[in-house]
Amino acid sequence: MMFTQAELSEIKTLLTTENKIVILTHYNPDGDAIGSSLGLKHYLKAKGIFAEVVVPNDFPKFLKWMPEAKKALVAEYKRKVAFDLINEADVIFCLDFNSPSRIGLLGDWLTKAMGKKILIDHHQQPEPFDYVYSDTVIPATCQMIYHFIEAMGDENLVNKDIAECLYTGIMTDTGGFRFRSTSATTHRIIANLIENGADPAMITSNTWDTNTVSRLHLLALILGRIEVVKDGKVAVLYLTREELKEYGFQKGDTEGFVNYGLSILGVKMAAFFMEDLYEDFIKISFRSKDDMDVNQFSRKYFSGGGHINAAGGKSNESLHETIETFKGKIEGEESL
Repeated sequence: MMFTQAELSEIKTLLTTENKIVILTHYNPDGDAIGSSLGLKHYLKAKGIFAEVVVPNDFPKFLKWMPEAKKALVAEYKRKVAFDLINEADVIFCLDFNSPSRIGLLGDWLTKAMGKKILIDHHQQPEPFDYVYSDTVIPATCQMIYHFIEAMGDENLVNKDIAECLYTGIMTDTGGFRFRSTSATTHRIIANLIENGADPAMITSNTWDTNTVSRLHLLALILGRIEVVKDGKVAVLYLTREELKEYGFQKGDTEGFVNYGLSILGVKMAAFFMEDLYEDFIKISFRSKDDMDVNQFSRKYFSGGGHINAAGGKSNESLHETIETFKGKIEGEESL
C-alpha cells in the first residue's frame, strides 16, 4: 500500500536540502534496482535536493549508460565512504529489497543507522522500516517510484533523466512487458515516461543489445544441454565455475538465461543453477508461469524468495547434488 497522507506529509518534511539523503538497493543490482535508485535520485535533484546512491557491489556494464549511473558509490570498492554515508544519513531510502539481509555488507550498517528508513519495494514479506510502501502486485519498484512521485504531487517534475531510468527498470523487471504482472497501469506509466523523454529504441538497444562473445558462448553451451523433467513441465539449465572461467565470464553475462528454459513449449517452470565464481555455493534462478509459486518453492527448499513467478535461491551442496535435490523436490510439487 502507498504511504498514508500523514506519512507523505512527514516524508516531505524530511526531504530538505539540509538533510543528508542516501539511496540503497540490493546486492547484485539489476535493472529495476539501478533504475529505481537513479530515478529517485533524479527526482530529488529536480526538487533541488542532493542524494547519494550506494550499491553493495558492482553492477553490469549494460546498466551503466543510465544518467549518473557511474556516480553510484560501490560499497565493495569504498567501504569506509559507504559506511560513513549510511551512518551519517538523516534519510535512507531502501529500494527493491525487503530485508537488510538482501543488501550484503550494508545490512548491518543499515540496521544500526539512526536515519529515518523509507522502504519502497514489491517483494513479499517486507520487514519493518520507519515508512513502508510495499505492493507485491506491482511488477517493478520503478513503477512504485513513479507512483510515489505522483503521490508527492510532483508528476510535473518527471524529466528525461527520470523517465529513462524508470523505463529501464520497468522494462527489465517485466521481461520486456511480457510477464503477467504487467498491467494497464504499467503501460499508461510507460506512455507518460515516453512523453517525458524516454526513447524505447535507445533504451532497449543500450540495455539488451550488448552481447559479448563470452555471453554468447555461455548461452550456446547451456542451450545445447537443456534438460526437461517432470513430464516436460520443468527445464533445468546450469553452468560450472570452470565454464565461466573458460569463456571469460563478466558480471551480467548470464542475465536472462533462465528465461530460455521457460520459453520451451509446455514448460511451466525453469531453474538455472550456476556455481559462484569465487565462493563454494550455487546461485539459483527460478522462473514460472501461471500459478506455480517459485517464491514459496525457493523459500521452502533453497533459502531464497522473490515473486510468485520469479525468485532466486542458493545451495551449499555441490552443483550436481543441488540439481538432484531440485529434481527430487520438484517431482513432489503438485502445482505443476
